Amino acid sequence: MELVVRSSDRKAVVAAAVTVVLWASAFVFIRAAGEDFSPGALALGRLATGAIALVLILIATGEGMPARAAWRGILVSGVLWFGVYMVALNWGEQYVDAGTAAMVINIGPVMIAVLSGLVLREGFPARLMAGIAVAFAGAVVVGLSNSGGGSAAALGVVLCITAAAAWAVAVVAQKPALAHASALQVTTGGCVIGTVACLPFSGQLVSEVAAAPLSATLSVVYLGVFPTALAFTTWAYALSRTTAGKMGVTTYAVPALVVLMAWIALDEVPGPLAVVGGVLCLSGVAITRSRAEKSVVPVEPVASAELVEPLGHKKPEDLAAQEVTNPK
Repeated sequence: MELVVRSSDRKAVVAAAVTVVLWASAFVFIRAAGEDFSPGALALGRLATGAIALVLILIATGEGMPARAAWRGILVSGVLWFGVYMVALNWGEQYVDAGTAAMVINIGPVMIAVLSGLVLREGFPARLMAGIAVAFAGAVVVGLSNSGGGSAAALGVVLCITAAAAWAVAVVAQKPALAHASALQVTTGGCVIGTVACLPFSGQLVSEVAAAPLSATLSVVYLGVFPTALAFTTWAYALSRTTAGKMGVTTYAVPALVVLMAWIALDEVPGPLAVVGGVLCLSGVAITRSRAEKSVVPVEPVASAELVEPLGHKKPEDLAAQEVTNPK
């Protein structure tokens, strides 16, 4: 049993790592597509691509529709996370720089930890709270390092806070749904619902696809297949095997990875503050994922049923006599 649990933990860690890397890459591709697509059209194009990919996978695997008990969580996460979050974030980044947006969005894990502690009864473990404090400090430093000294527009900040709040509520609603449906079913349902919620932007998407260069359209396709279809599924898989609070704080690694990816892909060299902030983000995640060492208490071996069964209800003294008369 211990080996099975450890194997499951490793799979959850790998799934969380895939999510973080792909979500970090999304910032680079959103920047590439954002010049040619408006916030709503970009969200719809991304979600529609992801929904098509997920539905095809769901049909191929034969998992079918999720149980009725999971639909409330799927509906809430679909509207808030796949719909409101993506539109609000795309829109907010038109008014504030990427660093400020990342700093504001990263209050989301704090909201997740608080809501999951209150609503899901996950409590407030000391390591989780310490990790949140360290990682949030790192996110602030990364944001300040990229803010360029400019003042953020009030509307952009409000939109980013809206995105963070939608994300937090959606995660807390999604967690119980995973007890009744698989990660693939929950993600597919949420993505389809988010696509439907963004259909009012379909006119903009059609006109902007016609005018956009192929590279921008391919960026939208990438966002739908990898940071959405794949990354949201690996997120749900990991979330079903750990607490919402721990999963939320894991995303604090995203700003550090964004700095590295922007350095490689966009030739944006990170400053000293960005490096320090990135180290703090990763340190905070490491704190939340670490475990306190526990002393090992030896356990006396228990006789198996194979040995106990033939003994019936014999008394200890009868067994001792039998041992003398029938030595091995």
